[in-house]
Amino acid sequence: MESESESGAAADTPPLETLSFHGDEEIIEVVELDPGPPDPADDLAQEMEDVDFEEEEEEEEGNEEGWVLEPQEGVVGSMEGPDDSEVTFALHSASVFCVSLDPKTNTLAVTGGEDDKAFVWRLSDGELLFECAGHKDSVTCAGFSHDSTLVATGDMSGLLKVWQVDTKEEVWSFEAGDLEWMEWHPRAPVLLAGTADGNAWMWKVPNGDCKTFQGPNCPATCGRVLPDGKRAVVGYEDGTIRIWDLKQGSPIHVLKGTEGHQGPLTCVATNQDGSLILTGSVDCQAKLVSATTGKVVGVFRPETVASQPSVGEGEESESNSVESLGFCSVMPLAAVGYLDGTLAIYDLSTQTLRHQCQHQSGIVQLLWEAGTAVVYTCSLDGIVRLWDARTGRLLTDYRGHTAEILDFALSKDASLVVTTSGDHKAKVFCVQRPDR
Repeated sequence: MESESESGAAADTPPLETLSFHGDEEIIEVVELDPGPPDPADDLAQEMEDVDFEEEEEEEEGNEEGWVLEPQEGVVGSMEGPDDSEVTFALHSASVFCVSLDPKTNTLAVTGGEDDKAFVWRLSDGELLFECAGHKDSVTCAGFSHDSTLVATGDMSGLLKVWQVDTKEEVWSFEAGDLEWMEWHPRAPVLLAGTADGNAWMWKVPNGDCKTFQGPNCPATCGRVLPDGKRAVVGYEDGTIRIWDLKQGSPIHVLKGTEGHQGPLTCVATNQDGSLILTGSVDCQAKLVSATTGKVVGVFRPETVASQPSVGEGEESESNSVESLGFCSVMPLAAVGYLDGTLAIYDLSTQTLRHQCQHQSGIVQLLWEAGTAVVYTCSLDGIVRLWDARTGRLLTDYRGHTAEILDFALSKDASLVVTTSGDHKAKVFCVQRPDR
């Protein structure tokens, strides 16, 4: 299905008519603008009902010791300029690698950093709630459970810890192999992670019931639970992709060889109803996969990397890669962000490049605003940008960091963007859009 020699923005696959998109109920869902109500609780979530957690009330107590630095005029550093942020959280003493917002209220953030520390704090004023103590390596993963009652942190050595948010007490920990990624199940107190030994793990928290999903003998570099909560897609360093049945513990589909990637996977995303999966790799390709059939139905790469040498032919092959990707929830569009600073917007119904938006430096992550065709990007130049995917136009940008942005999160109502950076800080930006 791939064609290494073909150039241009169009996909390496036949046009949609040849793919029979309109005769395939699963594929046609990608152009459905109204995905309908979410699926009912799945079997896996029902299995977890014996774990009982109290609903936490909004945490209002704060640390009164004045840990927060107010936004400063005239930031000193390699990226001098205005600070558009409303709140700066400055308790980390090294690069801040990850951030996540609590999904229930979007009032709390958890951040983890190179200083081996993780903190839970309030977005409104940057007030520290508690430290997730005990890590002995860089904290690279952090996130809240689906109901915001639990928060998990994971460090590079593979030590994972979970705290109950309302009591601020550690309730579970586990030492796996070197950690690659971590994610909560969308509707149950179940934590998933991928490690460098090729395993994907699933634990029921806090009792620790564990299931492992044995992959190839190479790192499980990225993963995502599908919206139905019954399956997960995992990408590996050898370019293979596996779609796992979480209840049975067995792979439903395995994509390898020409169906997989020609280099390590870097990121994976699913559309709103879970019918389609996007995978990205250092081979500069983004692949569109049917979650039902496990077949590749589209391959995308930008014009700027079409003639790039294949992996293994020299250092230049590492000069670009897919860093982040995602689906628009209201239009049949997908966004792919590249290390060379290219943001590519693809039309899924025609499998063609719609817009190519250039950044001054590499894109680290992108997020779609729910219910709109607006894409947010953060990049190595320390700037957050908002793009109109319909026109390819830059709507606005937000500045304030003095080093690269390493992660960011968007509140559900798109009123706040929270960023983490190599300048040892996390920042909260209030999004103001004249078109909204």
